[in-house]
Amino acid sequence: MFPGIGGRGMNPAKVKQMMKQMGIDIKEINDVEQVIIRTPEKDIVFNDANVSIMNAQGVDTYQIVGTPEEAAREFEAPDDDVRLVAEQTGVSEEEAKEALKNANGDLAEAILALSA
Repeated sequence: MFPGIGGRGMNPAKVKQMMKQMGIDIKEINDVEQVIIRTPEKDIVFNDANVSIMNAQGVDTYQIVGTPEEAAREFEAPDDDVRLVAEQTGVSEEEAKEALKNANGDLAEAILALSA
């Protein structure tokens, strides 16, 4: 079989030595408060995350261990977009913001909807 592998698992010192020989370095990030992964539809939040960085051949790979919580994302229109839509259509900024939300941020669609 393989040296160091038996019924008791691998010897941690041997694992560390093998990883060093292969050019792999692992570091822990201490005192992580929160990790957020943002997608267009949702946020995945880890409030109890343990984060490790593995560097292999000059490439960093982050590993997150914890309990994920998913939350739907609310669309937030940029202030410049809200002002532009309001100026182009003559409506209030609140109405422009609502139109942009309904149009998923599409400026032309929001302006057309308010101009009709």
